[in-house]
Amino acid sequence: MSLIATLARFEAVSTGRAQPAATVRHRHLSDHPLVLVPLITAGEAGAPLGALVGTDRDAPRLLVVPQPRDRDLRFAFLAELADIVLPYLDGYADVVETAERNETDPETGKRVKVEVELCADAPQLILPSRTGIDLVRLLGRSMRFRRTAEQDPEAPHPAPPRVPLLGRWLTHFGERARVPGSALLLALTDLLSRHWATGQSGVEDQHLGSLLAWIDPPEGEPGEAAARRAELARDADGQLLCPPAGPATDPAFDNKLLAPAIERYDRARLSLAAAEDGLEADDRLGALTAAEREIRALVESRTRPTWDAVWHGLDLLRALPEGARAADRWTRDRWSFTGHRDRIVAGEPPQPRLDDAVTAANKLAAREREQARLDAQEALDDPLVMAGRRLAGEAFAGEVADVVMAYSEGKRPSPRPLVTVRTRDRPHLGERAKVYRSLGGKPQAAEFVGYEGEGPDGDGGVLVVLRIMDKMGRGKEPEAGSVPEKGDLLCFTLFEHDQRGGAKLPDPEDTPWTHGGPPGEPDAVPLPDPVTEEDVL
Repeated sequence: MSLIATLARFEAVSTGRAQPAATVRHRHLSDHPLVLVPLITAGEAGAPLGALVGTDRDAPRLLVVPQPRDRDLRFAFLAELADIVLPYLDGYADVVETAERNETDPETGKRVKVEVELCADAPQLILPSRTGIDLVRLLGRSMRFRRTAEQDPEAPHPAPPRVPLLGRWLTHFGERARVPGSALLLALTDLLSRHWATGQSGVEDQHLGSLLAWIDPPEGEPGEAAARRAELARDADGQLLCPPAGPATDPAFDNKLLAPAIERYDRARLSLAAAEDGLEADDRLGALTAAEREIRALVESRTRPTWDAVWHGLDLLRALPEGARAADRWTRDRWSFTGHRDRIVAGEPPQPRLDDAVTAANKLAAREREQARLDAQEALDDPLVMAGRRLAGEAFAGEVADVVMAYSEGKRPSPRPLVTVRTRDRPHLGERAKVYRSLGGKPQAAEFVGYEGEGPDGDGGVLVVLRIMDKMGRGKEPEAGSVPEKGDLLCFTLFEHDQRGGAKLPDPEDTPWTHGGPPGEPDAVPLPDPVTEEDVL
């Protein structure tokens, strides 16, 4: 945690209200996101109990599994979930636009521009908390390998074709959520805690009710008291007034309400199965329907408060202006969504359980690169975030005190003006360190020459001398506006604004045997040593 974030948390404690950690919204929010509030049974992560899902805040769809241990009921729940989610995804997959992309020509090996289809927009899934995203990954892994009746007529419990298709999409969204800055799948608690600093720990920020209590407390009540009430307050029956944001349930709810209701449902099912005539079956069917209706009411009572809280949090986020570079990150999400759509249309198999060495290394490198790009873009978009980087010595701002024109040595001298900046920051500048400023949306590099004077001046500032290195045109005289002028207020960063790609890894078929070998070759992986007498006691 940075020093400025720690100071913001201290201020939140002293004022009783969350403090802004950003002045703009650093993630794109769709106009019609799909909100999913899942609920699972305690002790069995893969057994869904129910969910509220939909794009209309006033009309969510309630899905319930009356008996989570019943495999058929769980599969019916997943099929019903697919009937809701897949049409939402298809609505974005069919609307495309033409875009240019650099690809390698297989004949010449050169990079050329080609026109391809790009989805005009992409879907967005919102879940209450980070554990909900973990559940999405788990559901995707458990669904995408399910066998359908068409694939395997003899498969036990065949799944409808839409179930493994939904599993592939959920896996893609779960993997995309690991990429820093991506907005295809978002946890609202992470999104809110990125833009506001509360007076509680990061673990406590994962409780959506407590987090919203700090950000938007009731009139006349401090955030700490409202958060404590959201976490701990119970009614006369011992049930939480603010249910947790899922997917796990409260033990008091499980023991006092849910378990007895499921037991009544089980008894009603057994009684209906044992009915001997039609009249008796009708009576027992009414009892089963009443038991199922009771469980539905219990699931809705646990999920509806969280559903309303999610939309309230989205309203708070929409009040912030979107960051200038959030649209660029959303464009990369659109490319990701379009690419996965094309893989499904082409009939490619589901994502593997484990990545090969090259794919895993590429994913890790891409995430590291995106994290560095996200950190730089958030600082460039948000002066409050930049203030934290300045406080950490990773950037500095000040006024241009002097500009001296100079030129490089050589047959064709190029302009290398010396700019003196007066700043009260304390950047960590080393010998000939590179610094950057934004010039027309592009980074302009400068080189640290040294400090002017013995130390801080009367105002506590220092004079930093920089040599501008590029973005001044090709002529002997720099282009207008490319060189700072005396009196300009500038901000330089010690970190690069754009991230470069790393070294190219070998193709999977060229992977050495030490890293798994070419896929599909039995001799690629060395066999273990044979068992000898010394290996057996």
